[in-house]
Amino acid sequence: MSTSNKISLIPDVSEIKTIDSIFTLTASTSISVSTGEIMNKGHLLRGYLAVPTGFPLPLSVGHEGEIQLILEGEPDKSLEEPGDESYSICITEKNCLLKAPAPAGLARAVQTFRQLFPAGIFSSEPDKIIAWEIPGCEISDSPRFPWRGMHLDVCRHFFTKEEVMRFIDLIALYRFNRFHFHLTEDQGWRLEIKKYPGLTEVGAWRDSTLIGHALDKPKRYDDTRYGGFYTQDDIREIVAFAAMREITIVPEIDMPGHMQAAISAYPELGCTDQTLRPLCHWGICEHILNVEESTVSFMKDVLDEVMELFPGKYIHIGGDEALKYEWEEQRRVQDRMAELGLKGEMELQSWFIRQMAEHIQSNGREVIGWDEILEGGLAAGAAVMSWRGEKGGIEAASLGHKVVMTPEEYVYFDHYQGDKESEPLAIHGYTTVEKVYSYDVVPPVLPDKQKHLILGSQGQLWSEYIPDFKHLEYMAFPRVCALSEVLWLEKEKRDFSSFSKRLENHKSVLENLNVNYRKGN
Repeated sequence: MSTSNKISLIPDVSEIKTIDSIFTLTASTSISVSTGEIMNKGHLLRGYLAVPTGFPLPLSVGHEGEIQLILEGEPDKSLEEPGDESYSICITEKNCLLKAPAPAGLARAVQTFRQLFPAGIFSSEPDKIIAWEIPGCEISDSPRFPWRGMHLDVCRHFFTKEEVMRFIDLIALYRFNRFHFHLTEDQGWRLEIKKYPGLTEVGAWRDSTLIGHALDKPKRYDDTRYGGFYTQDDIREIVAFAAMREITIVPEIDMPGHMQAAISAYPELGCTDQTLRPLCHWGICEHILNVEESTVSFMKDVLDEVMELFPGKYIHIGGDEALKYEWEEQRRVQDRMAELGLKGEMELQSWFIRQMAEHIQSNGREVIGWDEILEGGLAAGAAVMSWRGEKGGIEAASLGHKVVMTPEEYVYFDHYQGDKESEPLAIHGYTTVEKVYSYDVVPPVLPDKQKHLILGSQGQLWSEYIPDFKHLEYMAFPRVCALSEVLWLEKEKRDFSSFSKRLENHKSVLENLNVNYRKGN
């Protein structure tokens, strides 16, 4: 745990020892990297420091700089997954050494190093008054879990490319390594697919948006056309931005439910002859993809373009909240089920998911879905995100599958943070910073031989009641800070009292970053 009042890190680090010295960043300070293959990490650090200090901070390859980024192992050539994230930092009066066996570790070291400075280092304006001093210390650090993520739904409400990149940069500060990008919904399709332009020409735009809560009667709408989408060039820019920070993007194309926007654009994907438009209110929609070979082929085409855009190992295919009414009522679907030799609609969904999983796996990727993909039989090799409590995750692990624990009780950040009367409108629930911090990601009931299958966890930001980016920041922070420490530190090293004190100190960081975080307890 942190041993100096001058050092207040979130998440805290595995080991730290203070040294009786101070390093001062000045106009003559330079940065060096040990090899050209990590020059991008040098540029990342320089970009963070140069603006608030106003210093030139020349960058070179070698060991000449007062701040040195040193790669101690072979560079990882793969963009697919974060590599070894361990690192060390040594701060003396003369220099700052940031060392790691892989670029991912250097990226984490850069973020910890930033937090050693006065909070003004996070300002977007130069400050000529601050003495840019950091205390001498030796840090040795590595994460507990390999999956430390944040999710963002850009479908119920749309966030611009610049806003998405700002969010990625903010979670990078807290050493997260996954960004779950929820790109398709009943209310809007947000990803350009070249083969099927109608998905964004039609599916990205709804005619109006619900006002108030989904449970309010009668429902009221604003009668304003709403939407947006990311071009493939936008996605490449976002992916490159995340890769610089060693954050892997996990794209989600939710199926076979949550597909009204897609069916609106291509009615042949649906089960009825009904003319649809992207949904204008919130809730679970009864419309679902049909199970014809043409629809299976359509979705494989979509996944091909997704896999081309996103180099990460995991592709998320949703599978949640797929109501089966239309499947039950449509004779053609029932006939198809009989043709396939399936016993019911649950098995039919499992069959559909398996077609997607096999296609993804045949391209050298891995598939992940919400815990409903367990129903009717889990596809071979599929990982599970357990959101309806931990039961699905425990079941998946017992079957030998990898699991990301995402129970809504602890890590759904669209829930209220305080009394409903004094908080902005939210979906439901009550999840405080302390509750997030109390989460034990590995269920105690899990046998020791299965615990390694729990990859980690992530926070969810569903955006039905998050209309703009400032509101997103309010719902995310400081709960993101609490989750970062849950996922980074070993359980026995976590202490909420210590975290609370560091968080209080850390609020000046959030203020300098101009983050609209929730104040109070």
